[in-house]
Amino acid sequence: MSTIVKEGLISFKELEQKVFKYVCELGCGITRIILESYDKELAAARDSRQYRDKGGRKTSIKTVYGEVEYCRRVYRTSLEDGKKAYVYLLDEAMGMDRIGLISTNLAEKIAMAVTESPYRVAADTVSGACGQSISAGGVWNMMQRLGERISEEEEHAVRQMRADQAEGQREVPVLFEEMDGVWLSMQDGHHKKMKKQEMKVSTMYEGWDAEAEKRGRSALSGKRMLAGMEKSGEFHEKREACIRKRYNADGIGQRVLNGDGGSWIKEPHDPEAIFQLDRYHIYQEILRKISDKGAQGEIRRLLEAGKPEETLGYIKRYAASVESPDGKDDKSQKAWELYRYLGNNREGLLPYGRQGKEIPEPPEGVVYKGMGVQENQNCTAVTLRMKHRRMRWSVKGANNLAKALYRKENKELSETIDRYTDGLACTGQMQEIVETLSAAKAPKKDGKGNPYVDAVSAYMPLAEAMQTASRRAFRRAFC
Repeated sequence: MSTIVKEGLISFKELEQKVFKYVCELGCGITRIILESYDKELAAARDSRQYRDKGGRKTSIKTVYGEVEYCRRVYRTSLEDGKKAYVYLLDEAMGMDRIGLISTNLAEKIAMAVTESPYRVAADTVSGACGQSISAGGVWNMMQRLGERISEEEEHAVRQMRADQAEGQREVPVLFEEMDGVWLSMQDGHHKKMKKQEMKVSTMYEGWDAEAEKRGRSALSGKRMLAGMEKSGEFHEKREACIRKRYNADGIGQRVLNGDGGSWIKEPHDPEAIFQLDRYHIYQEILRKISDKGAQGEIRRLLEAGKPEETLGYIKRYAASVESPDGKDDKSQKAWELYRYLGNNREGLLPYGRQGKEIPEPPEGVVYKGMGVQENQNCTAVTLRMKHRRMRWSVKGANNLAKALYRKENKELSETIDRYTDGLACTGQMQEIVETLSAAKAPKKDGKGNPYVDAVSAYMPLAEAMQTASRRAFRRAFC
């Protein structure tokens, strides 16, 4: 700070920059001292017969105030099968290598920026707000690891469901489900354009917020989204696991499914559930297939009057009436396409409340009304970020970003990041997953290229002692 004083009068912009740089450097120094002190505590508390000290190694962790370089000790240990492994007790205790050596706060800033802007723009935005330069490649790498971790959480929930160990306890009279696809421009590993592929998106909710409706707003109650590039079977398993993670499946009075009639949407259709063909897609197809305004109006009138069979009959007669020997006249062909589309989804032409099935009364604070929210949810959660602006995606890249996008929409993104960047906040529920991930995703190099043997997460007798020491050290440092 003395250099600032010696320079005399300077602009406030310059003063702000110098103070910011000084504070960042100070923060990095304090963090280095805390980490190295904690590493010494772990060294003293360890079982020296099981964990043989093999010296210090330099590494760094990125934070919101800069890149902190520090030294921590590596230990050799023996696994149950007798094989040797090398571990960093500090990394294990702090949970520092789940999505990379990066702080929770910085990871949250990066993830939030990426869900709003392209990777390069996000990197520039975060770099401008932090005391360091973060590359677009570094941002991309972190988001890939985060997306992979979320996918593994989903797979864990599927395994729980298959084992009849789903955690859901909540019971609701009606669970509304909507599904749709978002078509994305794709590219291969060499950045060459490929044909478009469909991202699957699902929204589940318990109804609409009654208080919001009174104020003229529309807000879903209990909304949860899911998105990904998985094949239909895998996606539906994850969707069902997501439901059972929150709900007692036997305690759901009635399920209602709304969709555009795509085969993958109706694939898991429960015969006891109510299927409704999405009204937006119905009216969209009428406009696309029928050019005559009078015919359009009559088809809509019959549908709104709750007369599906009369609707199909009218389309059939219309298609016959506009037949032409002119091969270029496709009015009849398009009318028959509409007939087949509606006919194949005959059971869903009436809204769910008019299909003759009893709908349970909504709980207090919730109202039921017409479905058809998925298009808007697609736009908010996925389309605005992943379409347009000449964007192209790999399957893996699109899937990983989709996981972050839907977690953000569910207001779960910060909580998710906490689990993989803050070892002190790791819940017992996630411990199994975290241990599995740590074993599978160990880095090959440390710091500035110091090689070491693959780190293996096995059960450590000191695990509880490490966690206790961690909490103790951080209380001393910050309280």
